[in-house]
Amino acid sequence: MGIFLNQAGYTVNAPKIAVTTTPCNFQIIRTVDQISVFDGITTDGGFDASSGEQTYHIDFSALTIPGSYYILSGDKQKSPTFTIGNEVYRSLQKDLMKAFYYQRCGCALTEEYAGEYTHPACHTAPSVFLEDYINKTPNPASFDMTGGWHDAGDYGRYSTAASVALAHLLYAYELFPESFQDSLNIPESGNHLPDILNECLYELKWLLKMQAEDGGVYHKLTSFSHADFIMPQDDHSQFLIYPVSSMAVADFAAIMALASRVYKPFEPEFSETALQAARKSWKWLLNNPYIGFHNPEGSNTGEYDDTCDLDERMWASAEMLRTDFGFDNTYLEKLTEYVLSDINKTDFGWTDVSGLTLLCTLFDAKHSAGEKIENALKAALFTDADKLCSLIDAGGYRLGMEPEDYVWGSNMVVCNRSMLLILASLLSDADHASAYKNAALEHLHYLLGKNALGISYVTGHGDNAYKNPHNRPTFADGIELPMPGWVSGGPFKTPCDPKAIELIPKGTAPMKCFVDEVESYSTNEITIYWNSPAVFMTAFFNLNP
Repeated sequence: MGIFLNQAGYTVNAPKIAVTTTPCNFQIIRTVDQISVFDGITTDGGFDASSGEQTYHIDFSALTIPGSYYILSGDKQKSPTFTIGNEVYRSLQKDLMKAFYYQRCGCALTEEYAGEYTHPACHTAPSVFLEDYINKTPNPASFDMTGGWHDAGDYGRYSTAASVALAHLLYAYELFPESFQDSLNIPESGNHLPDILNECLYELKWLLKMQAEDGGVYHKLTSFSHADFIMPQDDHSQFLIYPVSSMAVADFAAIMALASRVYKPFEPEFSETALQAARKSWKWLLNNPYIGFHNPEGSNTGEYDDTCDLDERMWASAEMLRTDFGFDNTYLEKLTEYVLSDINKTDFGWTDVSGLTLLCTLFDAKHSAGEKIENALKAALFTDADKLCSLIDAGGYRLGMEPEDYVWGSNMVVCNRSMLLILASLLSDADHASAYKNAALEHLHYLLGKNALGISYVTGHGDNAYKNPHNRPTFADGIELPMPGWVSGGPFKTPCDPKAIELIPKGTAPMKCFVDEVESYSTNEITIYWNSPAVFMTAFFNLNP
């Protein structure tokens, strides 16, 4: 039958509902002495469309005594162990954040900071423009583009993906600074910056190199084709500067405006540099239309194509207005135009960044956008938050997802929807805030094992945590276990890589379309922007147990 629950654990006063597929009596067993401390009987959880299963709920919310436990069913099946306590997500948050350090490009990861996951500096050679590479231009101009984070399981770096991941992290710090007091044990630890800002600064300084003189921003920095599954220092491919896209420009303007605001108390010189870069890219946006991006023939690195840049422009206008109020009246003009249009307002992914406009505007203490804009964004926020709550109440696994939502990187959708519910909680009265908070928490429960496969989708966290992410260093380093703290992409209803097609039978329910295999890039890759919303989630719950 299986008993599916959050394998990391539950905060003391949170609702605690595990899922099984067979009705039964159950006991909660304390691991230290094997004594039963709670018993009950399952209740009907209903049919769950995403898993294709009839579900039953094991509700042990009344158990509030801190400790380590497992569930034992009437037919003696055991659940994974879990902890009850108000700091159950503290180490999880640290590992989710430390994972970004392991993605650093252009510097050595030494044993002092990386433990066994060391490697020499990588990708330090100069980069050239794609056009010169394709045309085999003799002695092409070359540029120092070192730094930043490897984006995912590959070694590329992408402007739009970087901007969105940074936004999740910087807003996590801006809203929940008390959650980021612990040292991450990175080279900068102990200086004048919290370590989350130290880590983000490493990425931001690389991103500044992606801006052209006219304010345009290059879409990505990658080799022409993905590297083999080798260590980063062994990848000697020529790295290429791909052309400008308007999505990259808008995302860049937005994140530099946000960074200017966040870093101003700590790094005033960098804050000013970021602001001037944001202004330059804003001018580019005013003078240029949509410019998309597609890989040239033969190139297979991440494309991050997007058919619309209006959500990116909307986010840029919101960040510029909040950070640079009074400098340029086009900020408010454009924000008003975009918000009052039919653009979506509530997504936090790289394709649709519209929710970052909402986040920026509704948490602006100066109310720079004005009441009309704020009310429009609040209406969108609570409309979608209430829809998610309805999905949770209707689903056996109590998750704000429908079968069609299990897209490539479905765990990003899970985390982003938790972010939306967290924002609804923060902006609600006490009674509603608790309901939205609990709804947001259900998404973290899913991520950590309360799902139809009983898998914790975070490496190193949970008895049944996945172990084989699609990630080149994890495959090539010869170390048995992966770095802790990486979020897997998760189930994909139409898996498209050969390994997933081989191992997932046709007709498998969407929540079960996952394989823990390194070859499965469509279900089991890692990326910086799948970890970043998980950092946001855990930062909130660590402050609001």
